[in-house]
Amino acid sequence: MRTTFIQEPELEFGNGRHVDIRFGIANYKPLDYKDQLAPKNIPLGIVGTERSISELRTWLDTCAQGIEAKASDQPNLFPRFPGFGPDTPFDAKLVFDARLERQLSSHDLPKTVDHKGYNAFIATLADSYLKEAEAASERGAAVVVCALPIEALHLIDPDEPEDEDAETPGTLEQDFHDLLKARAMQFPAMKPLQIVLPMTYSDVKRRQRRKKSAFRRLQDTATRAWNFHTALYYKAGGAPWRLIRDEVDLTCCFVGVSFYKTLDGSMVFTSSAQVFNERGQGLIVRGGPAKLAKDDRNVHMSGDGAYTLVKDALQAYRSEHKNTPARVVVHKTSSFDGEELQAFIKGIEERDIELYDLVHVTRSFTRLFRVGLYPPLRGTAILVDDDNSILYTRGGVDFFQTYPGMYVPRAIEITAEDSDRSITSITGEMLALTKMNWNNTQFDNSMPITIQAARRVGRILKYLGKDDHVNSLYSYYM
Repeated sequence: MRTTFIQEPELEFGNGRHVDIRFGIANYKPLDYKDQLAPKNIPLGIVGTERSISELRTWLDTCAQGIEAKASDQPNLFPRFPGFGPDTPFDAKLVFDARLERQLSSHDLPKTVDHKGYNAFIATLADSYLKEAEAASERGAAVVVCALPIEALHLIDPDEPEDEDAETPGTLEQDFHDLLKARAMQFPAMKPLQIVLPMTYSDVKRRQRRKKSAFRRLQDTATRAWNFHTALYYKAGGAPWRLIRDEVDLTCCFVGVSFYKTLDGSMVFTSSAQVFNERGQGLIVRGGPAKLAKDDRNVHMSGDGAYTLVKDALQAYRSEHKNTPARVVVHKTSSFDGEELQAFIKGIEERDIELYDLVHVTRSFTRLFRVGLYPPLRGTAILVDDDNSILYTRGGVDFFQTYPGMYVPRAIEITAEDSDRSITSITGEMLALTKMNWNNTQFDNSMPITIQAARRVGRILKYLGKDDHVNSLYSYYM
């Protein structure tokens, strides 16, 4: 056992490399800005009330001109937003059209949670937005923004889970964000949706979470602009950044495997979110039922289920890229049992792929302590043995000159169940994959995108029936 430190991985942008996403885009432009298919004009659909549409448009006009940095002793943590337009680093602009702005009347929005219950309330609210989002999509929108008014926000809680690493919550109370994304997939013409809260685009003060005493921490204006516009750029088909890939590096297919419960809690299914390449182009493959054993607290797939999942994943990769990857990396939120392990290997080797990593990723209960009150640095790793490591993906960040979190950070535990690579290489790659979240331009995410995306996908898939359409593009789940 030994402790080591992994330097912050760089990312590749249009004209250079940088450890930070925002500085990378500001200095070097998005990765694909020279590509013919890069989004230069993004027709934006907006659905909301008259007030929410007006306030969002005002905020977007302000963002287009740039937003000054928050006054802080950590300037690298709060950089200015450079604006969004053809003369900005993004080299793209939002296109507004009155036909793409779909106004909801007061009669379209339920005003209270009546005797039918909360689930019926958010279903009605979602249907109101979907009707107009479909109309905006059919009229040419590339992305549709659903601007929630404060009246609706008082009745729902669309926030992300407190713990970004948590599996699908075991609750029968439904989530507006996830229900909306799931139902949107049943409309053939629907474009990716982006939900925006009034705290993002207006002067609405922080609110208490429904049924929670904690307040949602509001980001500074420039950071909100960074996250919102970068997500829009990705959903419009852009590639903002990618992992560093040298010419000698082998092509790789990353697959994240997680699990979700059906709405009634009666069954556990497998979700699979694939980051097909270093550019972050993700496709989704839905797995089958998982199994629970009385003598094993971990959730596992059947042998047939694991084999089918990896076979479908590699077929989807080939259909997308017209070739087979040289290496396959599978990250799974539970340990691999013998049946799963052999099934994954069989499915990979049948494609004549010799290099693969089958890795179990979970939260660790082991903690390190630094002298004083500071948490360990992000990138601190304990190499336990040849197959196991513990990695701090959150912690003090040298580039930020601070720890940007609110709570004591927890490390992740990495177990290489079957791999020819060293645990050092696997751990370093894991740290780099935490920087591939296109919803968050602050790069110190806790989990790699493989696991984070699989969990996000699972929260949405649970609202879909067996015969419902499942969109294969990850941009529809963000």
